[in-house]
Amino acid sequence: MATAHLLTRARAGDGDAFRELTEPYHRELQVHCYRMLGSFQDAEDALQDTLLSAWRGLAGFQERASLRTWLYRIATNQCLKALRSASRRPAREWNIPGVEPPEPTRLGEVAWLEPYPDALLEGAIDVPPGPEARYEQTESISLAFVTALQALPPRQLAVLILRDVLAFHAGEVATMLDSTVEAVNSALKRARAGLQRRWPPAADREPPPASGSPAEGAIVAKFVNAYESADLDALVALLTDDVFMSMPPIPLEYQGRDVVAAFCAGILGSGRKFDLVPTRANGQPAFGAYSGASTGIRHGTGLFVLTLTGDRICAMTRFDAGVLPWFGLPRSLPSR
Repeated sequence: MATAHLLTRARAGDGDAFRELTEPYHRELQVHCYRMLGSFQDAEDALQDTLLSAWRGLAGFQERASLRTWLYRIATNQCLKALRSASRRPAREWNIPGVEPPEPTRLGEVAWLEPYPDALLEGAIDVPPGPEARYEQTESISLAFVTALQALPPRQLAVLILRDVLAFHAGEVATMLDSTVEAVNSALKRARAGLQRRWPPAADREPPPASGSPAEGAIVAKFVNAYESADLDALVALLTDDVFMSMPPIPLEYQGRDVVAAFCAGILGSGRKFDLVPTRANGQPAFGAYSGASTGIRHGTGLFVLTLTGDRICAMTRFDAGVLPWFGLPRSLPSR
């Protein structure tokens, strides 16, 4: 009854009623847009476009589906529109003076990838996905998963997220995309195969320690100690043999302990001193990195996100310092 009353008021032009109706879905819709677009900023833009479109089109909501499903339909189509028309943020050149990076293993294709603050995940990924979901909610927000999604064609991407992550029924997805159940099932089959090539199941890899557990805390503490003290040997000892390092929007990517060690040697051997401030991104441990003279202001240089397996680090992703405010981190730290 309360929802029906709010809907009536909203259709009559009551903006407060509309906000009350839609606010419970803001976070999960933003996460949905983030999975589709791979960019925190683009996801926020898509969410605002979704809410504006829903406000303008509320008279056409015929309640054949739930309000949540209707909003997901709008959000998905806003993201598809963005994927068709957007000029993605371009890759940037190496920008750390005084450090010459080693030859990369390859060049990354997802230069627009951005991290998603864990502080915004509360109430967004703990929504029960239903029995048909193929992926754990925390797994489906990880950087590796979101990166792999970006390689899929837009409609396959939308179908896979709606079916395998959010567990909407095929008929619901067909309605959202103005398609047929047969077309949805065909797109899902191709999307699963495409994702498998980019993100194979880590059957032989140990699962990461639980978030906030003593085991996770132990790895994190060792990483911080090694990085802040520029102890390359201690840092390399934490890495898996096949460790992967990337740094969007710089496209350089490194695979394997030796080449990642060579990269870290250049950074840690440059004479810079670093302080790491803990946070969390994409369900993973993360750190704001600050550098400067020990007696002066330390400026933010970037954000590290770690991917863990067992008691080791299997991936490190570095983002530009511009993302620090999204995590409530300052752009600089005061003098000690």
